[in-house]
This record gives sequence, C-alpha cells and structure tokens, in this order.
Amino acid sequence: MVCKALITGGAGFIGSHLARQLLAEGYEVTVLDNLFTGTKANIYDLLDNPRFTFILHDVTQPFWGQFDEIYNLACPASPIHYQRNPVETIKTSFVGMLNMLELALKTKARVLHTSTSEIYGDPLEHPQRESYWGNVNCIGLRSCYDEGKRAAETLAVDYRREHGVDVRMVRIFNTYGPNMHPQDGRVISNFIMQALQGKPITIYGDGSQTRSFQYVDDLLIAIRGLMKVERPAIEEFCQRHSLMVPVINTGNPEEYTIRELAEQVLAYLPDKGSQLIFEPLPKDDPRRRKPDITLARELLGWSPRIPLKEGLKHTIAYFRQYIER
Repeated sequence: MVCKALITGGAGFIGSHLARQLLAEGYEVTVLDNLFTGTKANIYDLLDNPRFTFILHDVTQPFWGQFDEIYNLACPASPIHYQRNPVETIKTSFVGMLNMLELALKTKARVLHTSTSEIYGDPLEHPQRESYWGNVNCIGLRSCYDEGKRAAETLAVDYRREHGVDVRMVRIFNTYGPNMHPQDGRVISNFIMQALQGKPITIYGDGSQTRSFQYVDDLLIAIRGLMKVERPAIEEFCQRHSLMVPVINTGNPEEYTIRELAEQVLAYLPDKGSQLIFEPLPKDDPRRRKPDITLARELLGWSPRIPLKEGLKHTIAYFRQYIER
C-alpha cells in the first residue's frame, strides 16, 4: 500500500527537498503552497511525476484529503518576508496549524509540525534545550513569527492531549542549502549573493553574534526519523522527559560567529573582491543561538554530519547557477 503525504509549504526551500525525499521513498505526495515565498521553480522537475500533485492553496483556508502523514511547513521564515505582512504570518502559523490538526483528527493522519528556534527568542540559556521557555519580545517586530510558532505549538499540545492526535514537532535552527530564496534576507543567502555579485558583504552589528548552521540534508534525516518512530516509543519518550508533545531540536551544535561565516564565504570566492561592511544590529536580533540536541541523539541517534565548509560549497554552486540563468 502506497503511503500518502501532504506537505504544506512544499514549494518552499525545505518543503521542496522533503517532497523529493518522500517521492524517492515511494510516497504519493501532495503539496499545498500559495507561492508567497515558495516557487514552482523548486518543484518544476516533479510536476510530471504521477505520484506528485501540486495544489495552489492558502493553508489559512480549510483543506480536505485522505493522507497518512501531514508535514506542516507553511509559513514565511525570514524576517524580510514575515514582516511584509505580519497579520498573514501569524494567521498562517496558527490557523494553518489548526486546519492541519483538524484534518489529521478526521483522517487519523500522523502530523509533523516544523517549529523554530525563534521560539527561544534572544535566549538567556545557552545552548538551548527543549525545556527552555525562551526570552521573547511578544510585541516586537519579530513577534508575528515567534509568537505564531509558539501558538502553533500550543495547538499541537492541546490536540494531542484532548483528541489523541499523533503530532510530533521539530524546532529547526538555522538551515541552509539549495532552493533557498535568493532574496530572503537570511545571513547565508545574503552573504553568498553579495559575494557572487562582487558587492560588499553586510554584517549587522560587530559580527560577534553567533549562530549554528545545519545543511538541509541533515534536517531531512531528522524529520523522517521522527516520523518513523512508532507511537509506543514516542509515548515512552514523552513520559521519560515530561514532555506534553514529542519535540526535538534540529540544528548543528557547532557555533560560528557571523564574521567567521562571512570569512568562510569569502574564502570560496576570493576572485570577487568583496569586502566586509558593518551596519547597526536590528532590534530583537538574538546574540547567541545554539541547539542542545541531546534528545534528538537519544530518540533518533541523530546528529548533523555535513560540515559547514561542505554545505557552503553546495549552496554557493546553487546560487551561482541561479545568477547565471
């Protein structure tokens, strides 16, 4: 029997990679996307696959279909995009999640919700564990995304507790790789695009703030691994760690300063002549961000395998092709 999967936001960066992975595993895949930040170019090669269906749809509107697994990825994830229409951003996170949980309740589908390290805000705990409640400005410029994702997590907990919906969550830390939007404003895509075009690389602040960067292939392994864990093992895991819902951090615990990242990008593109320039740090931008992945290691035996240098090489090649189209 062929398993049927629904991916919301499946024409986006991570969703398009997930669609390919599931098709490679023999799934029938349906992608919902309103193409606000996603693009058909990310899935163009999949459109002729008889096991693939693309539907132009906004997840804030109800959707019906019979699926075995639902992957809820829909939501703009970079400040330049989610701040463009903050009301729609929080609606996508909350109402979109509500619609997917209702669908799962009716069809008994298993749900994977992609949350974010942004729910930790500008953390006072370092590294961040899943038990950490966060340090978030709930009325700041970033709050439409941060609080929307936190509210979606609350829905996941309550649907699991009240209705028995089989829902799992990953809190995704900075992720990069091919199919990233070239103008999404994220640090890796910014640096690579600026360097490829011979422009100065813009660092906000003094560059001492830190991030951890995981390559998209590593994230997919964690997502698929979490969805494959049988429910009794999930229940035992939640009881052992006093979790209301199974949730794991997915990110690379190797920590880099933003300046170190810029220098690595420049090392790959020495012929472009880009220099570093510094601008004021945006409000509420976290100073440090690094995951504790102890729970992911315990439950899945997972840790990221692709080092930053290797991942940057693949990502630079993708953006180079994008510019040359």
